[in-house]
Amino acid sequence: MSKTILYARVSTAEQNASHQRAQAEAVGFVIDEVVTDEGVSGVATKLAERPQGRRLFDMLRRGDTLVVRWVDRLGRNYQDVTDTIRHFLRQGVIVRTVINNMTFDGATTDPVQQAIRDALIAFMAATAQAQAEATKEAQRAGIADAKAHPSKPLTYRGRKPSWTRVQLDAVLAMLDQGAGASAISKETGLTRQAVLRIRADRAGAERAAELWGIRA
Repeated sequence: MSKTILYARVSTAEQNASHQRAQAEAVGFVIDEVVTDEGVSGVATKLAERPQGRRLFDMLRRGDTLVVRWVDRLGRNYQDVTDTIRHFLRQGVIVRTVINNMTFDGATTDPVQQAIRDALIAFMAATAQAQAEATKEAQRAGIADAKAHPSKPLTYRGRKPSWTRVQLDAVLAMLDQGAGASAISKETGLTRQAVLRIRADRAGAERAAELWGIRA
């Protein structure tokens, strides 16, 4: 009997697998099992090298569905993500995402459909890596600014953000995918105004996350 398995990677107390499961179920997924890697850096560790990530390669069977919040959960960079997805597709596993409800199915034998599918996988993986690199660059800029002006975080940091690191990452990823503020608000649980503020000043949002210690 086929299963639907949610893979969640959480790296801090700001994140939790229950939240990711709730997001998946809110958009219609029926989850049979959750596999979670905790305290693992997504940009430093391949999926196959993560303790629970390795389990996926052993437990997933033909006809099973692997659900992830977004493709960046499945690898540390473009090459790792594309290799992982294509491996599972060759095994007959269906890969689906919570954000934008994307479905990748290896069952198709039509070469044109395969080419379209593979091109979409490559595009999404490249977008995920570009977003990760942009986020890291904004974080570095925020850290450098805080070090150059050490009095700022000690005297006034502004109002504490209402969002978590998970929500900020989700907003930034969906903005890069062209999603509108209303759709992002519905997906992340943030107000539309909060989404608009992040969109208007991404670097500022990253700096606020650094100053308040809201880390991934």
